[in-house]
Amino acid sequence: MAGRVIAIAQQKGGAGKTTLAAQLAVAWAREGARVALLDIDPQGSLAAWVERRHARLGGAPLGFDFAALPGWRATQWVEEQMRGADLVLVDGPPHAETEARIAVRAAGLVLVPMQPSALDRWATEATLKMARAERRGALVVLNRVPPRSGLAERIAGELAEAGQAVAQSRVGNRVALVYAMEAGEGVVESVGASLAAAEIRALAAEVRRAAGG
Repeated sequence: MAGRVIAIAQQKGGAGKTTLAAQLAVAWAREGARVALLDIDPQGSLAAWVERRHARLGGAPLGFDFAALPGWRATQWVEEQMRGADLVLVDGPPHAETEARIAVRAAGLVLVPMQPSALDRWATEATLKMARAERRGALVVLNRVPPRSGLAERIAGELAEAGQAVAQSRVGNRVALVYAMEAGEGVVESVGASLAAAEIRALAAEVRRAAGG
């Protein structure tokens, strides 16, 4: 069976795309999945995290295949990785219509992180519109959710009423995620008993089910 391709897309910056890409890749790899991770964001934030991971591991395997490529080469790399990987995860760029569309077009599922605010809700519509135009299923995940957020509940309800799939799993605004990214780690390996790790594991399982993997 060919690997499932998941693109993390969000045209609004600061939604936590790269953090989710890194954390999901580690979570899936530690569950035994063969994971391929691609960074097509010109900012290279995911590639910087991978460099830190290389340094921390001292030459040991990352746990997944990784490449940082411009958008025009991304499709070929994804197709090659699908032959051997269970899951191919693409971190797309913000504010880059052409390359973002390449990431969405290559995917079977588009994961759309969104902070629970009205501004983020309005800005996210452009990404969802792109997914619909490419006839790709999209799953919104509420990210960086503050504790006891009534607004998060309201936004999730509005999206669901509009027919948009919303992940039941949510990711809080966790300091553990910040530290893990700085260290080139996943929270499931650095602080495996933490609430942050539990949230990432739950999201990883839900996204994999949604992708059909």
